Amino acid sequence: MGEILVRKATLKDLEVLLEYEQGVIEAERPYDPTLAENPILYYDLPELISSSDAEVVVGVAASRVIGCGYALIKKAKHYLDHEEYAYLGFMYTHPDFRGNGVNSKILDVLKSWATEKEVSEIRLTVYDENASAIRAYEKYGFKKHIIEMRLPG
Repeated sequence: MGEILVRKATLKDLEVLLEYEQGVIEAERPYDPTLAENPILYYDLPELISSSDAEVVVGVAASRVIGCGYALIKKAKHYLDHEEYAYLGFMYTHPDFRGNGVNSKILDVLKSWATEKEVSEIRLTVYDENASAIRAYEKYGFKKHIIEMRLPG
């Protein structure tokens, strides 16, 4: 496969990022009966790419974008021991490249970005039934923290 590089995303990456956004939605749809019918979008990618409070990155192999993710600085609840945290999202690796450490390389870059911004708390959300994603994040060092529950109407 060759070397995997991670770089900051640009608006020139938007076409493939929109495709990958649909990949995220397709992967998550079985876990979330509350998602609206297609077509839907999760992210304002142009805004995230241009924001100073966010970092959108892409994993690249042989000039092909093969994965992505973002970190977004958010304000923490007033009662927590930190004022802000980096929220990670849009974690996606093209199916042909899964199992090659793409997600870990993206996480490394986003973690470094958060550290440069002097943000030490990093969080993400994952569906409780998405066991493979949970294993991957736990392998990286994330710990389960809270479970959000819902009462279907």
